[in-house]
Amino acid sequence: MNLGWRVVLLTDLADRVVEVSGTRRPTVVAVNGHSSSGKTTLAGRLVDVLPDAAVLHTDDLARDQGVFAWDVLLRDEVLPVVRAGEPLNYPPPPWWQARGRTGSVTLPGSLRYLVVEGVGASQASVRDAYDLVIWVETDEPTRLTRDLLRLAAGEMASPGAYAGWMAEENAYTTHERPWEHADLLVYGGESIAYDPATEVVTSDVSGG
Repeated sequence: MNLGWRVVLLTDLADRVVEVSGTRRPTVVAVNGHSSSGKTTLAGRLVDVLPDAAVLHTDDLARDQGVFAWDVLLRDEVLPVVRAGEPLNYPPPPWWQARGRTGSVTLPGSLRYLVVEGVGASQASVRDAYDLVIWVETDEPTRLTRDLLRLAAGEMASPGAYAGWMAEENAYTTHERPWEHADLLVYGGESIAYDPATEVVTSDVSGG
């Protein structure tokens, strides 16, 4: 990718989301990227500045499943409820319960913006469900360093499970090249100076 990064206000990024919204409610935004690229942080920051907004983590739909096995759940069971303006209280599928996971995924009704974040958030099987797709671009050394810290802290699965996860992730990104289908790129690394409280580093997609 040929990237021309620029530092802009976080509110400018929020304005971009508002611009693409049109009359569709809620506007559904995908925040995709590699593991430890900064997706969750960006999604949370966006929700903080967008009105009536919420985050949906794909990990919450497919815990202990394949990395990308949540797509049917999102497309067929979650988004129809959200698009109808209804509150979501999505109970665990049977395979959740088999792994001792309880509770449900909840979202308030009448959302204006829903940010769906996770590895593969904009995979081809659900890409048409979004109004805007953001790819978080972060260099591999930074991502791997973050992964190692998270593994050491117990925030991620065992090293064996992590290896399997990364094999799936790398196969997906090699096959689909998801950054090429994004509307906007956001920098998630640490070598460009910006104020993380008020700014974000962005680039329009300019080719492979």
